[in-house]
Amino acid sequence: MTFQQELSSWLWPKYVEQSPVPTAGVPAPSTEQLAFPRPDNLPIIVTFLRHCGCPFAEKTFQHLTSAASSNPDIHFVAVSHSSQAATETWLSALDYSATASPNVQVVVDDARTLYARWGLGVSSTWHVMSPISMWSAYKLGKDEGIWNRPTESGTRWQTAGSFAVDGSGIVRWAQVAERADDMGELLEGVKFLLKQKQEEHMKKRSDSKL
Repeated sequence: MTFQQELSSWLWPKYVEQSPVPTAGVPAPSTEQLAFPRPDNLPIIVTFLRHCGCPFAEKTFQHLTSAASSNPDIHFVAVSHSSQAATETWLSALDYSATASPNVQVVVDDARTLYARWGLGVSSTWHVMSPISMWSAYKLGKDEGIWNRPTESGTRWQTAGSFAVDGSGIVRWAQVAERADDMGELLEGVKFLLKQKQEEHMKKRSDSKL
């Protein structure tokens, strides 16, 4: 990591045309890079991270892998807008093993087109630099040892967010970060998917008795 790379993360990013945030009940934006529904019809949690090196991105990824280990019937996708090389370096620094998490997928979107398709655009100075965010970053470092890591690529201005998509490709839950330290509640998304799965199972049982 060079000083220039670190400085670049503070520069205003290139404009990318942004779609509205998909809300509960609408089809998830489907692309070749991230297609819905999945061939195996598994429900999905999709998390769009802040830049690799951000302590909040690191903690969010920890939440995601932890939820994945407890929910093998849900597929989890973490989207990074840092480069492929920077993302791999970051994952290595986190001691992440893809083989240890078979239902976790990391997608690199350094052009930020996926972010834009899901309504996640450029944030504001207050979003990134608010006193609450700064204090949360300090607390995360002091309490859990998660501090800023080198930022090799990506932008600090990108908004993060998480979504729950059912097996048929319909968004069931959405949460867009209100501040840099807003890591969302991934387990809330998981609860929505598990509840729907239970309701579908009960409906099938009821229909089979008719």
